Amino acid sequence: MSASEDGPKNSMRLPSDCRADVVPLVVGRPNLGQRERFLARVEDILDRRWLSNGGKYVQEFESRIADFLGVGHCIAMCNATVGLEITIRALGLRGEVIVPSFTFVATAHALKWQEITPVFCDIDPATHNIDPLQVEKLITPRTTGILAVHLWGRACDTEALQAIADKHGLQLMYDASHAFGCTHRGKLIGGFGHAEVFSFHATKFLNTLEGGVVTTNDPVLADKARQMKNFGFTYYDQVDRLGINGKMNEISAAMGLTNLEAIDEFVAANRRNYEAYREELRELPGLELLSYDDRNQHNYQYIVVAVDQEKTLVSRDDIVTELHQHDILARRYFYPGCHRLEPYRSEQPDAGLRLPETERLAACLISLPTGSTVERADISRVCGVLRRVLTDGKR
Repeated sequence: MSASEDGPKNSMRLPSDCRADVVPLVVGRPNLGQRERFLARVEDILDRRWLSNGGKYVQEFESRIADFLGVGHCIAMCNATVGLEITIRALGLRGEVIVPSFTFVATAHALKWQEITPVFCDIDPATHNIDPLQVEKLITPRTTGILAVHLWGRACDTEALQAIADKHGLQLMYDASHAFGCTHRGKLIGGFGHAEVFSFHATKFLNTLEGGVVTTNDPVLADKARQMKNFGFTYYDQVDRLGINGKMNEISAAMGLTNLEAIDEFVAANRRNYEAYREELRELPGLELLSYDDRNQHNYQYIVVAVDQEKTLVSRDDIVTELHQHDILARRYFYPGCHRLEPYRSEQPDAGLRLPETERLAACLISLPTGSTVERADISRVCGVLRRVLTDGKR
């Protein structure tokens, strides 16, 4: 079982209301491509005895991702958090960077880890993405950049954010962890801003076991990121800048290549599940399923439901608890918002006052299980529990 995104990724602990003797239906169970092709690649890796340091499979993976997204450069990383940190440093960010609070905490941590202050910005209630109108209000002389997130794989208002960045001389980068294979106005996400960072963690719809990539059309930025992920080496015995170990290993790249070959199957499974949930949830009062714009391409990785407390007899948290009691590990995304987690809640205790939409969404959203391992019968079971708890109004 893979840890889900809003819980510790290195923890196998289940919520206390889940049964330890049953493997639950979870958010983020890994999608896997053809096992035989992956194992054949692993055998080749072992035969070659080249396990890391930019081997054959990492190079092929970078090339195929760049081609798939239509970008000039792809730099594979050991994980997306390190990818964010290296990109932040390569862009020379410092001081303050504007970022949404309604995201996984790694987005904010990547800034704070480098002693940059994340300035939390509210979100657009319709898109759940960072609100460009609020971004401009938060710019100060200390602001050096904007780190936006394509939440649920639905693109930010990239045009408005770019205009703000250009107007104020700010660096613009994106956390695109949710958005691989998604488009904005006919263009695949991956080439917006100065750089975009994708997560290929096991919970993502395309995974490399653990990993991520940085994509950019800026060759100078790409060179910096490549050097920084390899201790600053520019030649085998020459170091020209500060760096760390951010390299992806060969077996992770082999998994990535194998899963990339099955991406259409994963998207199709997610789309089928989304349509099944939409059909079953249509008549349930007080639940609104997150919608996807058919004018764009989506990976349908997330099944997100908003609970309208005025129309239900139970709270969002009671609904989640009831699902857990039935071994359905639904999640409260992205609860409670980064600004309510440490160290931010101690350092910025009043941040919630400027984040009303973030607070509202964090209190009402549920993410439900989907992915290639989820069948129609599973969806009916999930919706059956939801139907009963909404009808009975009790656990």
